Amino acid sequence: MIEKNSIEQLKNTIDIVDVIGNYIELKKAGTNYKALCPFHNEDTPSFVVSPAKQIFHCFGCQKGGDAIKFVMEYEKLSYPEAIEKLASMYNFTLSYGSKKESLSSLFKALESINELYKKELIHTPKALEYLKKRGVLHSSIERFELGYAPDGPKQIAHLKSRFVPLQEAIEAGILAQQEGRVYARLKDRITFPIYSPNGALIAFGGRTLGDHPAKYLNSPETKIFHKSKVLYGYHLAKQDIYAQKRLILCEGYMDVVMLHQAGFTTAVATLGTALTPSHLPLLRRGEPKVIVAYDGDKAGMAAALKAAKLLSVSDIEGGVVLFGRGEDPADMVQKGAIEQLEKLFNAPRPFIEFVLDTTIKQYDLSNPKEKEKALLAAVEYLRTLSPLLQEEYKHYLAALLEILPSKIPLRPQKKGPQKSQSLETKDIAEQSILKTILLNPSLLNSVLDIVTPEHFIYHKEEFKLLLENKLDHPKLREILLDEDIHPIAPDMLTQALLRLLIQYYEQKIQKILKEDIPFTQKSFFIRKYKDNITKLKRGEPVIE
Repeated sequence: MIEKNSIEQLKNTIDIVDVIGNYIELKKAGTNYKALCPFHNEDTPSFVVSPAKQIFHCFGCQKGGDAIKFVMEYEKLSYPEAIEKLASMYNFTLSYGSKKESLSSLFKALESINELYKKELIHTPKALEYLKKRGVLHSSIERFELGYAPDGPKQIAHLKSRFVPLQEAIEAGILAQQEGRVYARLKDRITFPIYSPNGALIAFGGRTLGDHPAKYLNSPETKIFHKSKVLYGYHLAKQDIYAQKRLILCEGYMDVVMLHQAGFTTAVATLGTALTPSHLPLLRRGEPKVIVAYDGDKAGMAAALKAAKLLSVSDIEGGVVLFGRGEDPADMVQKGAIEQLEKLFNAPRPFIEFVLDTTIKQYDLSNPKEKEKALLAAVEYLRTLSPLLQEEYKHYLAALLEILPSKIPLRPQKKGPQKSQSLETKDIAEQSILKTILLNPSLLNSVLDIVTPEHFIYHKEEFKLLLENKLDHPKLREILLDEDIHPIAPDMLTQALLRLLIQYYEQKIQKILKEDIPFTQKSFFIRKYKDNITKLKRGEPVIE
């Protein structure tokens, strides 16, 4: 953790005009400086920097703050990342608490072993031959710092020569220890350094060149490496992701390397794991459209379906591209199919359509019972979306099933089998909020500052039970124990609550449209609710 005194010293060292001037062109305007705002499109400069107050403000989009805030907004960094970025720009040495100091040795160990891996690659013909066969250019080897892991004794000797204690190498995930024997985790493998979003080396991936049953291996989870929160290649791709508003999500290291080589520099990959809610904060940075580019085999299809559900429910725009005939993005780049790739990435299958299509194809629609199961499965997914999207895609689903839209039970039914009733009362987004509070009771007061039971459309009763501290009620126990319901990260909770309010007002609009009231009254409420939605999307509070 960065010490507060150190942050204050950094603030006293930097000059906001100098900092922002490194990113955009500033022009003197009296005692201040002006520029076209980098955060929204405009023709007349409304972005003002005050050297006297050391702050910036845009009179167009209302963004503002100090130099640290500017770097956070411009580079889409967290607060600590922005501080470290500024410190590196000004060659300022930050002071850390004991926790950070203990971690610095792990970074040093990883950087040291990476030096060896890169040197070994140059002197290992079979490794160079493998990369050549895959079509990897020397420029890509350098850009991604690809290397080769030699045998264990050579790695241990190198670490000792660099005065890296073996215990620290073990804690960094480079070495492992079993029954008193210390050995290298990666050996006889092409190495892929894994960096954090702000460019710190935190782990490695390795592709075997031998007959090891595990084709790919990753470093284990460590104090500095949590694979469910990292995307391979993101530190190289982030600027282009922000500029192009597009992120290509792949399955493997080689896909990322080859796509960047072909000019698709917004490609990143998960690290041998499925996409999880922990990846969402990183995917949301810069608000890009996310293209899930997976293999078209059975495993790839299942992973794409899971990812599409998660991303669509999380209100992230984008779509799915699947590669057939045993090919993947890396293979297509090697064959020179660049134009074909561009066409695929420019026309992905939208997430919601992909989920509905894939879900329906799992059932035999010629069998009435199977058709009913397909309907229930599709409706269960639709109910995780906003009421507006449910209405929009009700007709699409009806066409797939060849039934009337009125036969799709999106709202709770008063009659019918219990299974349908249970299905109709579930909403994953609301349940995730409830589970977050159940796991973190201290968050309740901050939640009540934003929403009330009225705003829960499907789980009003459960929220009231929570407020009454009836935590042993079966409905709350069910939410707490259901592994398909994921809690929301505390720093993302406010956004989830705002989405809940947006859904609430979208439903209010749908209701008012159907009410038999005078036109002027109907118009007034529709404008009011739409204005509330606009404010919420900007992160502004709404007062009823």
